[in-house]
Amino acid sequence: MDSTVVLSAFLLLLFLFMKLPVFIAILGATATYFISHDSINSVIFAQRIIAGTQSIPLLAIPFFVCAGVFMNYTGVTKRIIEFCESIVGNIVGGIGHVTVLVATLMGGLSGSNLADAAMEAKMLVPQMEKRGFSNAFASVLVATSAIITPLIPPGIAMIIYGSIANVSIGKLFIAGIGPGVMLCVALMLLVGYVSYKRGYRSPVKVDTSGKRVWQTFKGAFLPLCLPIIIIGGIRIGAFTPTEAGSVAIVYSLFLGVIYHEMTIKNVITGLKETVLTASAIMVIIGAASAFAWVLTKEKIPQACTELFVDYLNSAVIFLLFVNVFLLFIGMFIEGNAAMIILVPLLAPLAKHFGIDEIQFAMVVIFNFALGALSPPMGTLMFVTCSITKCKMATFIREAVPFYVLLIGCLLLLTFVPFVSTGLVSLFY
Repeated sequence: MDSTVVLSAFLLLLFLFMKLPVFIAILGATATYFISHDSINSVIFAQRIIAGTQSIPLLAIPFFVCAGVFMNYTGVTKRIIEFCESIVGNIVGGIGHVTVLVATLMGGLSGSNLADAAMEAKMLVPQMEKRGFSNAFASVLVATSAIITPLIPPGIAMIIYGSIANVSIGKLFIAGIGPGVMLCVALMLLVGYVSYKRGYRSPVKVDTSGKRVWQTFKGAFLPLCLPIIIIGGIRIGAFTPTEAGSVAIVYSLFLGVIYHEMTIKNVITGLKETVLTASAIMVIIGAASAFAWVLTKEKIPQACTELFVDYLNSAVIFLLFVNVFLLFIGMFIEGNAAMIILVPLLAPLAKHFGIDEIQFAMVVIFNFALGALSPPMGTLMFVTCSITKCKMATFIREAVPFYVLLIGCLLLLTFVPFVSTGLVSLFY
């Protein structure tokens, strides 16, 4: 292995520990490699950055980001919260269950875990505190529930993985439903147990009559149709996953007209937010694409394959190694950037060991979603705590049972393929 590759990898980790922006850390490490090789034309550096963002499937990212931003201006969130509360508002830990359900349903609308965490931290944490929940528990629950968002279609992580590994994005959308529902149920069970032990009960009785359920369902029905429209349209061939993003934008504007809550000013503000968010994602993708080119040129994927074949020739050991490795990496590197760098290395290995490509994709996405919650660089933790004013140390202590639960779900997803492939087999 070229010593400059080792130097570049070292600098990447060093820059990340210095808390430089992710794209600057990756670009700095990649530039070091090109500077060290006079024989390689430096123009390739710029070409790879640009080429990394010119994949047709990646067009879906700004589309779905825009649709999610517009959804926030249509009053959809309020309607979904009311619907969820009408179903589970009176059981032990009611508002906690509402938080998990809202995260699950909103995941199919926004596609951004950070946006969902920020929204729920502002809207639901104060409500949980009013009903007896501690600030730390409410904060951890919001941050953990946001992990569901990348799993429920249309998750941006699925679009990135599919475009890199040449896996059907439509199949990934469907595959995400199983893990997303599994995590939703697991979190609700944990919320119920903790609420029972600590006496978290609503001081006021919530109207959960059939009449209110029906009324709130009518209000939430149209937004909840979006994931069905996206998956159904892709499945019957009405549009591609990329085109589904533009359909989502049109549908969100349609909801804005129906609910009379979106103004022209909201549209302009939403477009500005979309440009800023999508640009940040695409810059990271371009930088990571250049670094991935370096790894490919130096034949790092082939070296990794030979290493595993020679010393760890077992699918079980490989999956355990991948989980530990990705959890560690996810603590320090933003998930989408790490995915672009590592998937070209790991996907061929998974194929060599006969692991289903859809199952392996969901394992990778789940790992990086969990990494967003983990210290020291957990973005979900920082976003939630900055809004709820929860101390980091208190957050981490309260999150211990949640981490245990998430690791259990990860192992189930890793070694029970049906969780991620069952619906794919049914649909396809």
